[in-house]
Amino acid sequence: MATYLSAIFRTATDAIFTIDERGIVESVNPAAERLFGYEASEILEKNISMIMPSPERDRHDGYIRTYLDTRQASIIGIGREVEGLRKDGKRLPLRLAVSETMLNGRRIFTGFLHDLTDMKLAQAEIRKLNDDLELQNDKLEQQVASRTEELSEAVNRLLGVNLQLEREVEERRAIEKALRKSEENLIKALEKEKRLNELKSRFVSMASHEFRTPLSAVLSSADLAEAYTTTDQQEKRSKHLQRIKTAVGTLTAILNDFLSLSRLEENKVQMQPLAFTLYDFCNEIADEMHGLFKPGQHIRQHHVNCDQTIFLDKKILKNIIYNLVSNAIKYSNAGKPIDCRMEIQNSYLQIEITDYGIGIPEEDQPHLFERFFRANNVENIQGTGLGLNIVKRYLDLLNGKIEYKSKPGKGSTFTVHIPINLE
Repeated sequence: MATYLSAIFRTATDAIFTIDERGIVESVNPAAERLFGYEASEILEKNISMIMPSPERDRHDGYIRTYLDTRQASIIGIGREVEGLRKDGKRLPLRLAVSETMLNGRRIFTGFLHDLTDMKLAQAEIRKLNDDLELQNDKLEQQVASRTEELSEAVNRLLGVNLQLEREVEERRAIEKALRKSEENLIKALEKEKRLNELKSRFVSMASHEFRTPLSAVLSSADLAEAYTTTDQQEKRSKHLQRIKTAVGTLTAILNDFLSLSRLEENKVQMQPLAFTLYDFCNEIADEMHGLFKPGQHIRQHHVNCDQTIFLDKKILKNIIYNLVSNAIKYSNAGKPIDCRMEIQNSYLQIEITDYGIGIPEEDQPHLFERFFRANNVENIQGTGLGLNIVKRYLDLLNGKIEYKSKPGKGSTFTVHIPINLE
């Protein structure tokens, strides 16, 4: 994965810088070297303000200090247009997006810079075309005024000229409409770029954290297991092999999240309804999830009218319940139960998953179903930030809905409503 992320960093078309809290450049990609005309060796370990024109160059360190003191962001997570300074002294119009992440206890800022030179030239061309059109319109009006007397004496010529003028007016309107459409497309492109930059920042932050921990566990346990070669060391060897299996399972879960999201976004998920009994289905899931429990954890099942046969996509329903229950296990402490209540009523299946764990901060709750989003109280717990987004997409396929209630330190309850067919 590190090689994959490195390839993305090297081949990105936008300039990427990473700096520390002092504004010192720690890494720079080839696109940044080309954009600013510097070699990497000329930028690394220098203050990032070297690529800024005055007065921004003199203010930059103050911006960082103010943000660290107040946590009030003027650029981080927001993005704006700025000017950059090339090595040859040329100024560049840029779109800057900055993300912040903690890496090994250090605060790192990542800046994505997109060259707006072509867009600015296009905007200037649009303004020039508008000016030309206005000038042409003035000339046409002058021509009409100067020829009015002549046209009144020659009706046939008047009709011909009127037809010509109507065509010119239609052409002018068509050009104006095309220019307005072009401007709308530029605005949409900028908004799309902003959203992509935000997703890039979230993905880099998530991937760097979630893949590093299990890979490190696999490597260290493999080395230790290799060292235990005698029969009396079998217990130690088995312990480290189990750690490897657990880490591989974590990586598999992360990759499954990415695969599920990809298939959903590409509309490749095909509905395959089957007839099955919900009671047996619940016991099957509980057995499969037994290995995920922390010491003392268990599922308390509550079933109402669940002995009926329902007709539904069993695989999709299983993925929904698996994600919700695994979250409840993950964000609860050892020894805490997980309540799973299922009820069939009025052609609806209602599923209620309750945990008694850390809960969700109120300020984070509106963002729960966004891709790569993770609440600020789960930074030390492994996860991709994709589970609830995937659940929401699966429920959309089933015409279902999801609700939640949560209090920090008390736990969370997620309730799912799915329309079903009963046999």
